[in-house]
Amino acid sequence: MKNAQKNRAKFFFFGIIIVCIAAAAMFLMPQTEKAAYSKFQTDLKADAIETVVFQGDTLGVTLKDGTKYTAPNPDSPVLKEELLLKDVKVSDGKTFEETLSLVFDAAFYLFFFGIIFVAFRKFISPNTFKVVRKTGVTFKDVIGMNQLKKDMLQIIDVMQHPAEYAKKGIRMPKGVLLEGAPGNGKTLFARALAGEGKINFIPAKATDFESMFMAIGPLKVKLLFKKARRHAPCIVFIDEFDGIGTKRNYSGSAIETENTRIVTALLNELDGFTPNQGILVLAATNSRKALDEALIRAGRFDAKYEVPFPDFEMRKELASKFLEAKHYAEDVSAEVLARQFDGFCAAQIESVINKAALVAGQQGRENFSLADIKAALKEI
Repeated sequence: MKNAQKNRAKFFFFGIIIVCIAAAAMFLMPQTEKAAYSKFQTDLKADAIETVVFQGDTLGVTLKDGTKYTAPNPDSPVLKEELLLKDVKVSDGKTFEETLSLVFDAAFYLFFFGIIFVAFRKFISPNTFKVVRKTGVTFKDVIGMNQLKKDMLQIIDVMQHPAEYAKKGIRMPKGVLLEGAPGNGKTLFARALAGEGKINFIPAKATDFESMFMAIGPLKVKLLFKKARRHAPCIVFIDEFDGIGTKRNYSGSAIETENTRIVTALLNELDGFTPNQGILVLAATNSRKALDEALIRAGRFDAKYEVPFPDFEMRKELASKFLEAKHYAEDVSAEVLARQFDGFCAAQIESVINKAALVAGQQGRENFSLADIKAALKEI
């Protein structure tokens, strides 16, 4: 926000300077004495003229003694020839109006291309992808997913000790794909994984690669992986992966062409680094079937895990967690809520409990009850 305000201030200041320069040129330009055409002819016959500059409807005359004046231009087809025959230096000059027009044209183009440059820099700014050094969450903040935690911790260990595992013939996978419905904690898990391994975390989402300009998406892909190499070991997390990694369609439309370029750029980057560089690409998707097959083949995304809806025990743990710091009646317990929330994702469970507390508050009650939970469920 501050950078945008600074850029607007710079352009406004630049515009003011241009206007001031033009105004100064208009009012401070030295005024040359005006003379009648008859005087010009008299000086010409007396062989007193050194140079004549044709400026539209005006003749800029300089005498041999240094005197300058302007005279009307008769627009005669033989005047130049007559001057040349008398060894007068003749040239064509621009009028003040023409010069002023050129200044304003130049200012316009500078301003126009300046805006394009700033916009382009904004779309591919080095700050597009932030490097998070401490995510602030660990596996203690993630309910359940015990097997996934165990598997991912092993991958992190391989990332941090590649030489030891290389002796055993084990390499770190380049990419890990997390598939599951929205709200089940894929993003939280990715952040917790980086926090647990104490390594850098670079989050991105599909919309980060979208742009009104063609070819910006592939450039952002290259920028993302270039930054990852500089901050290795790190996890590159791409959320909504099916938004940019969909199956390539060669229909020829602009959108499909851009999507194909982004997928191709991803393929090149995944093939361009080796496991011992300490970069793990963690991608989250709602639908693996929508992804391009070349992206998720072995050697690119080697590990694929499903993040399921929480089971009964997980729902109990989630309910207990979301009940913390809230006031609730005696008929509300984690076990009762776990039965109520069958088939719900983690985000929905939190939302219902929060809504129930709001309903109770609106009715002037400090503690929410099971009836409030059921009322909140009807609005989901």
